[in-house]
Amino acid sequence: MRPSRREFLAASLAAASASAQSGQKRFSKFDAPAKKLLASLTLEQKIGQMTQADQMFLKSIDDIETCHLGSVLSGGDSDPKSGNDFASWTELYTRLQKRALAAKPSIPILYGIDSVHGLNNVIGATVFPHNIGLGCTRNPKLIENVSRITAVETRATGIHWTFAPCVTVPQDIRWGRTYEGFSEDPKLVAQLGLAATRGLQGNDIAGPLSVLACVKHFAGDGGTTMGTGTIRREKSNENYPLDRGDTRGDESALFDLHIAPYIPSIQAGAATIMPSYSSWNGEKCSGSKHLLTEILKSKLGFEGFLISDYDAINELPGNYKQQIERSVNAGMDMFMIPSRYREFQKLLLENIKEGRVSQDRIDDAVFRILRIKFAMGIMTEGTPLLMPASAAQPRVGSAEHRSAARQAVRESVVVLKNEKKTLPIAASAKRIHVCGKNADDIGNQCGGWTITWQGASGPTTKGTTILAGIKAGTSAEVTFSLDGTGAAGAAVGIAVIGEKPYAEFFGDSTDLRLSAADVAAVRKMKSAGIPVIAVIVSGRPVVIDEILGDADAIVAAWWPGTEGAGVADILLGAHKPTGKLSFTWPAAASTSFHRGDPGYKALYPYGHGLA
Repeated sequence: MRPSRREFLAASLAAASASAQSGQKRFSKFDAPAKKLLASLTLEQKIGQMTQADQMFLKSIDDIETCHLGSVLSGGDSDPKSGNDFASWTELYTRLQKRALAAKPSIPILYGIDSVHGLNNVIGATVFPHNIGLGCTRNPKLIENVSRITAVETRATGIHWTFAPCVTVPQDIRWGRTYEGFSEDPKLVAQLGLAATRGLQGNDIAGPLSVLACVKHFAGDGGTTMGTGTIRREKSNENYPLDRGDTRGDESALFDLHIAPYIPSIQAGAATIMPSYSSWNGEKCSGSKHLLTEILKSKLGFEGFLISDYDAINELPGNYKQQIERSVNAGMDMFMIPSRYREFQKLLLENIKEGRVSQDRIDDAVFRILRIKFAMGIMTEGTPLLMPASAAQPRVGSAEHRSAARQAVRESVVVLKNEKKTLPIAASAKRIHVCGKNADDIGNQCGGWTITWQGASGPTTKGTTILAGIKAGTSAEVTFSLDGTGAAGAAVGIAVIGEKPYAEFFGDSTDLRLSAADVAAVRKMKSAGIPVIAVIVSGRPVVIDEILGDADAIVAAWWPGTEGAGVADILLGAHKPTGKLSFTWPAAASTSFHRGDPGYKALYPYGHGLA
């Protein structure tokens, strides 16, 4: 029986209210040192603490001191100039942090990165399934361990802040960020989001192998209305169906579906939260005082600080100075300003001097940031937390970590269809023929946010493809063709098909059908007169009706990451399938792909998964 969202919401709000009223503040013991340091800072230095620049756009490394930067990030594709290898990332972090420590006053920078499914920016690191796959495991302990490993590998570079977990609750799978969500159901999202937050932050954010979590994107990013997405540029508006669009509905509905998943992570001490690019009833979340201050900070008792998304304030109404004013007054504490950070600081200073932004609001924002820095333990001179975690470095991409990723893959695999006992493949099979563009392509297998922002096809990082996993897991002869030819005489055929990598608005799509080449490959293989297994590698459920008649078994493998052997474990019967759909799987007859719409037709229901 599907869990009651209303009952879950009521319990979550009651717990949040009790926690806020109890006065048991997780970070309160760091109030005194944070206030003492705050009192010593100039206004310009306070503004600096509120500024996060992208290392790729630093005009000079000296800007860390002259602009008093509180934070630096590496956004999508903002890599070390020397490459995406581990040594380059470690050198980059160390160089920038040393410059911050040499500044006066000496306040360490927070370095942020999108370790959203492992240390996915670094070649050779362990890459886990995206959240949509992890949601199918229904295993909070596994998700906590996945996040713990992600923290360890991230800290090995020195970096101590990741913009994860994403607790979005996608309602329309045409959205290009669907795979960032654990599920369409807020109760499961809340449960797994809490597990991820615990895994990243550990028992104490001052732990040497802990990283700051950033729960995102508050709130309603997964519920936008089709056709309302617009990305604002300097000279044009680019329209996307769902990304950065408008979520519509009353406050009760917003709480019920999109805010409730944040509550457990807030109660567990999430250090940072990132507001969404999207809007709620026409008002951008990054400029909503009601959402950021009245609900998140006051009603839910969030003690950490808010960090804006990448250039998100640019999409607020008005000119840049007005956008800054509105977002600061709404409750934003730190601003992700990749390249215009000098201009941001100048205009924020003007807003303060002109009385448009109060000194109290600035002090509140900086106090929140400094308190987290003290809670992390990085304000102590000489602390090892300021340098790469040497003990963790041998563990990056290690056999131990890859074994955990392989477990995550096999627990995320969902068997959608299995006729004539096609699965598992019989141990007596003499030859297995494999085809499809996603069978032997580690880049396609890992999906978006892997080495590059959008991800890419080809040998982008180190890992085991699904084809390689099959070859290693069977004594049968394994043959391969891209298009399905050459299958005659094989005991069984496996077509590994689906989507290629994408991220964010580039993934918005109104056509979720398999490509013509994918359908043709399955049909070509079936024409050889053998049983056919279709393995769908994708960032969301896709329309598969065209292959239903030709595929005897169908498996959803999502974007499994670097350990394709986990998929082979299920196909070959080394492990029994346990994955259950975390999203409803739509039928081609659907006239809408927004869950709950009258035109949404399910091919496989939420929770489906054959043993």
